[in-house]
Amino acid sequence: MTALRSALFNALFFSVTAMTCVLGLALVPFPRRYVRRYVQGWARLILWLLRVVCGIGLRVTGWEHMPKGPVVVAAKHQSAYDTVVWLALLPDPVYVLKQELLRIPTWGRLARHYGAVAVDRKGGATALKRMVREAGAVLAEGHQIVIFPEGTRTMPGQRIPYQPGVVALAAASGAPVVPVATDSGLRWGRGALSRKLPGPITVAIMPALPPGLPRVQLVAALEEAIERETDRLVVAAGGPALSPPLVDKSVG
Repeated sequence: MTALRSALFNALFFSVTAMTCVLGLALVPFPRRYVRRYVQGWARLILWLLRVVCGIGLRVTGWEHMPKGPVVVAAKHQSAYDTVVWLALLPDPVYVLKQELLRIPTWGRLARHYGAVAVDRKGGATALKRMVREAGAVLAEGHQIVIFPEGTRTMPGQRIPYQPGVVALAAASGAPVVPVATDSGLRWGRGALSRKLPGPITVAIMPALPPGLPRVQLVAALEEAIERETDRLVVAAGGPALSPPLVDKSVG
C-alpha cells in the first residue's frame, strides 16, 4: 500500500509541478510578489497532497524562536521536502540554491523571476561574493533567506562539513541566523521516486545564534545546534544515529 500511495503522490507531484510552472509563466511580466504568492500556493498544495495521499504530516516546534522580518534560516537538508516546506511556513522566503537548478526549462525562468539566489558551487570566492551580495539585497528588502549549510542533501545519520556561504552571509548582512533541524529524510527519502513513509515530519526551529560570533565559532555553534537536534529527532523516530563529525579545515 505504501508503494502504491508513493507512486500516486509522485505522479501528482510531477504533473502538478509541471502545470504550475507552465501556467506560472503568465506571471513573469508582473512584480515578483505575485510569483512568490503563486509558488507558495503550489507548496501548500504539495504538502496537502503529501498528507492526504501518503499520510505524511508536518510538526513544527520552536516557532517562537523565529524572528520577525529578515532572517537567515540555516536548515538541515535531508529531502526534497525541505525545499518545499519553507515556502509554506515563511511569509516571504527566498532560497539559496545551486545554479544548475536554474537551467531546468520553465522552472528555472520562474525561479529567477521569483528572486531565487543562485550559487555556482565551482565558482570559488567570486561566486561566494556574488551570492552574499544578492542574498544581502533580498534581506534588505525584508525577506527571509533559506540556506542549506551543507550545500547538498544528506541521508539521516550522515554528516558532512558545512559550506562557508552561511557564515559569509551572516557576517555581511548582520541578520540573525536561525538553526533548524529535521527528520524529513526518514519519510521522504533521497531520489525523485523514493517511497514516502507515513508519519509526521518534524521541523525543529532553535534560538537564533548570538550576533557577532567569529567565523569559526559561528560554524561550530551552527553545526552543533543543527546536528545535535537532528540526531535526537532521527533516533527518536527510529532512524540511525549520527555519524562522527567531519572536519572541514576551509572554515578556519
